[in-house]
Amino acid sequence: MPPQLNPYTQTAAGPYSPAQPPAYYGQPQPGQVPPGAGGRGGAGKAVLWAVVGAVVASALWGGGVLLLGKDSGKPALHGYKVTKDLCAAADLSAFATAYPKPDDDPTSYTNDRPAVAEMHCSESLKQESSTYSDAYLTIDADLHRKSDPGPEFADHWKGYDVVGGSDPKDKYTVTAVEGYGDEAYLATMDSVTTDSDGSETGSREAILAVRDGALTFSMSWYHYPDSLNSDAKASPTLSQGTEWVKAATKATLAKLK
Repeated sequence: MPPQLNPYTQTAAGPYSPAQPPAYYGQPQPGQVPPGAGGRGGAGKAVLWAVVGAVVASALWGGGVLLLGKDSGKPALHGYKVTKDLCAAADLSAFATAYPKPDDDPTSYTNDRPAVAEMHCSESLKQESSTYSDAYLTIDADLHRKSDPGPEFADHWKGYDVVGGSDPKDKYTVTAVEGYGDEAYLATMDSVTTDSDGSETGSREAILAVRDGALTFSMSWYHYPDSLNSDAKASPTLSQGTEWVKAATKATLAKLK
């Protein structure tokens, strides 16, 4: 009969010998096959980790946070393309009745870089009887290829109500607008007053800013009465300018795809 070993007997190397590390509950010892591994060592572990990996991947996919999934950090292009001449691409027919004399030499440029493409257009607008400009139209379109512009877009335009001088009439009012891309904001200002002689002073502006996936877009109509245009008609109302901007924005966004 073999001698009985005392489980409390220490080896010559001591209880914490590097050659024989202490055993902790549930920890497999060197050369010991983990439970459930089927006696195959590495193969059993591979099966186990494959199952765990599938479960984790399924959970991440369900939550929409896979690196290659919908939350990969890159916004959707939604079919928008870069144009070399934003003024030529823009549909400004909504302004044609009020301003039948378009700018003969508008300013347009495109800065197309790997991370973002920036497109700009600005031109003056004239009423039928005007010699000089009665209004300015400014359009900016940025196509973001690397980062999502969403988190900053709302903060920028909602904060536009702080823009203006000390006179309350120069302050902007900002409202959310439905029906344009993922989100849109309208910023308006009206400081036009009529003097006793019937002349007008001040200015009116309507800006519609739209974010549609990777595209951020804004169109600004800025009208000011010009004393040099003595034969000019009365200034269009802010409501009229706002409707022109809305119609031109929708038409231009469609042409940028």
